[in-house]
Amino acid sequence: MDTQSYKTVSLNAATVKKEWVLIDATDLPLGRLAARLALVLRGKNKPGFTPHVDCGDNVIVINAEKVALKGKKMTDRVYVRYTGYPGGQRFTTPAEILRKRPTELVRRAVKGMLPKTRLGDKIIGNLHIYAGAEHPHQAQNPKTIKLNEI
Repeated sequence: MDTQSYKTVSLNAATVKKEWVLIDATDLPLGRLAARLALVLRGKNKPGFTPHVDCGDNVIVINAEKVALKGKKMTDRVYVRYTGYPGGQRFTTPAEILRKRPTELVRRAVKGMLPKTRLGDKIIGNLHIYAGAEHPHQAQNPKTIKLNEI
């Protein structure tokens, strides 16, 4: 019988090839940006994706303060958190978050799209977000990619 034999490749921490990727968030929709970032951070865009291993790339996001929210989402969307005390429910809008900590809005959106496990906590550490166009990762020679190329 003349057939080809294929083996399933299962990566581990020693065999993963991690790269550095640069994405400019200027005028990109927040949800689409977060979905693509989660895909690259998880490693699902690579042929050797292994679900239980951190096989994604390190991602640098610049111009996070210029991310786009259409319509009235900037003022009408509400994020709720609870301090744990009676009457401790706190509400905030994306406009307030962008004013206080511009990188937090993107980080929060991406974190919500990652697994809620120890692996997800490790993967979010591979995300580096900066409000302006400058970043301190020039030595890693990041590869610039467009959102629709992922």
